Amino acid sequence: MLDISKSIKNLDNVDIEDNLLYYDYNIKHLKKLIDKGLDRNDPAFISAYRSFEGEVFENFIYEKLLRYALSCDEIKYFILKGYHQNQFVSKPNTLSISEKQQIVYRTKSREISEFDAMFITKDNELYFVEMTLVKSVVKLNRRLRKKKALLETIFPNYTIKALVILNEGVSGVRAFPDYVKIWKTKPFDAKKVLDYLLSPNKRKLKPKKIIRSKKMIEADTLKLYPFRYYNTLTWITKKLREDKNNIINFRFLYNYKTQRYHNLYNKFYIGYIDLSEVKELLKLGNEFDKNQKVVVALEKKFNDEIVLTYYIQTSRKKLWLYGFNDEGELSVEQKDPYGITVTEVYHISRIFDESYRLSFDDITKLQKELKRRFLKYQSSKESCKDSK
Repeated sequence: MLDISKSIKNLDNVDIEDNLLYYDYNIKHLKKLIDKGLDRNDPAFISAYRSFEGEVFENFIYEKLLRYALSCDEIKYFILKGYHQNQFVSKPNTLSISEKQQIVYRTKSREISEFDAMFITKDNELYFVEMTLVKSVVKLNRRLRKKKALLETIFPNYTIKALVILNEGVSGVRAFPDYVKIWKTKPFDAKKVLDYLLSPNKRKLKPKKIIRSKKMIEADTLKLYPFRYYNTLTWITKKLREDKNNIINFRFLYNYKTQRYHNLYNKFYIGYIDLSEVKELLKLGNEFDKNQKVVVALEKKFNDEIVLTYYIQTSRKKLWLYGFNDEGELSVEQKDPYGITVTEVYHISRIFDESYRLSFDDITKLQKELKRRFLKYQSSKESCKDSK
């Protein structure tokens, strides 16, 4: 059993000495707020400090996990990052170390996922680790689902599990799925680290304590199953539209392997619709050209409901997302110009010929069918609970 040690639970820092102070911390913004004399209870200060504290907590727990892995017989390999490893070039289509010395998986141009830590057990289980100081873990679940789907895709020979390390008092932990193991520590405080970083006369640090063991391996030494992010996305789009008798190929969409990809991508793109046909639905004015195409996607919500969302891309870096909440209210969001979604929409739009055109009638029918299938799915889940 991978049980939390007393040392980790109590946040004992004796064995890591000054290691924590060798990490790079971005405190420029926080320092400016302090220099301005901003009240420590001001929301701007609290936000900046929590971000910094989260960085310190991640590094602290990583240092503790290194030592835990060394003494734990169940752990076969532990993935190195930061100054503990020797790779400094981010590699595409594999696990590697980013410029920030984090464990990442990336395509040629975009980072897909980052992992706080990772290890493999003697039972052929691959654990990815999340350390966070959030007070509620509701949003964390979606992040876990995406990371698990990616690891299941590139490491099909391992059983993928997650270890989530939180502070005591956090809410929402009962909502975690079965593959997640929870550790809770005492409340964490990064004040001493901040005091050191802000000190004008820093004391001399003790040398770094580097763990050496055959258990400790570089990220890129793990052999993975080849996965081409954009090629797979294109294949999925084409498969979804190959059913001549339906708007989309429902059998393919609800296949369990396809849904694993849906967990990874979160949205599948199925075609486009002319802006004029959805102008009223999306409450559009004259902000876009009348000949603008609107990309239609199937988004998977956390409760597994699949809904329609709409993307309007006016240039390589400008993309707007239009969607509806559970109450049917419209929401509009401009996407990060350097995010993966902008690249996805640009990439997938290039394959859309006339055969991918959708009508307003198509999306209305599709919406109703997706809702019907979700309600049926929900009903079957309730029946299973009752039978138990």
